[in-house]
Amino acid sequence: MKHAQRGLTFIETGATLAILASAATIALPGFGDVLQRRHTEGVASELATDLQYLRSEAVARNQSLRASFTTLPGGSSCYVLHSGPAGSCTCQSEGLASCGPGARALKSVLLPPGSRSSIHANVGSIVYDPRHGTSSPAATIRVTGSDGRAIHHVVNIMGRVRSCSPSGAIGGYREC
Repeated sequence: MKHAQRGLTFIETGATLAILASAATIALPGFGDVLQRRHTEGVASELATDLQYLRSEAVARNQSLRASFTTLPGGSSCYVLHSGPAGSCTCQSEGLASCGPGARALKSVLLPPGSRSSIHANVGSIVYDPRHGTSSPAATIRVTGSDGRAIHHVVNIMGRVRSCSPSGAIGGYREC
């Protein structure tokens, strides 16, 4: 009496693994590109959300609140949401905010050197008016990935954030 064989032979298993390895080798470079884009989009999304939060908190607390942007030695970049005058809060290399008298940090975000993204603003800080939710000055904040593709947040004097991508480099954003 003969029994039916079950399972795969060594040759069948080896051929299957070779095909899977070839497919993975082709897909991995594209996967790294997707991860880079998603990281840049995530940082940009968090920043836009934080700016809208800061605007609403300024109105809710009836207090001027500020977003300050810093590039630290060594290539890291960060921003701090805080109360108090310009320059009263800065980022430390550990990612914690350091504030002077009369200022209080609400949140700080650090992108360390070697991070997949960095943040650069054309202003040192933006202050939100508590009575109207307006911002001063108008600003452009760039979130740039290590691959050079960027998302720009343009904050107008009404305090609204408009996002775009230079030359449409990142899909889903209008072209700057």
